Amino acid sequence: MNVREVITSEPARCTPDINLGAAVEILWNGNCAILPVVDGHEKVISVITERDICIALGTRNRLPGEITVGDVATQRAICCSSTDDVRSALAKMLEARVRRLPVINAEGKLEGILAMDDVVEPIVLKSTLRHNGRTSEDLANTLRNPLHTDAIERQPGRRPPGTSL
Repeated sequence: MNVREVITSEPARCTPDINLGAAVEILWNGNCAILPVVDGHEKVISVITERDICIALGTRNRLPGEITVGDVATQRAICCSSTDDVRSALAKMLEARVRRLPVINAEGKLEGILAMDDVVEPIVLKSTLRHNGRTSEDLANTLRNPLHTDAIERQPGRRPPGTSL
């Protein structure tokens, strides 16, 4: 199965010059957790997530209108192609420890977003149909939660979550 068959087309996006307040509004209105950051030619140059925004606002002691997406977004977007096999895209997600990938065409322009749930849902549905309406909760949980953020190494100098200053 190709990525094109399961992506969310026409995803929300932003440019690096907008502020975090505007980015949050786009995330809220689009009911999404990631925004591909595109240049004037719709080429994906980076991404910004809800987590990126929360950490920036919590650590910089500045208002959302004073910080641009370009100040916070990842330096390099990890993307997949719409013609990629879903399995190779999933492997890329697991390797990068992300749950969503911008999907680009041959020119690097944004075509959509591939989310882990876009792949998991059809698999669970097929499994449910094969097993007379019953599906394995273990299968669903394993497919939906392959990433454990507790295992992600923290940057040096950062305090572990839940510790006070």
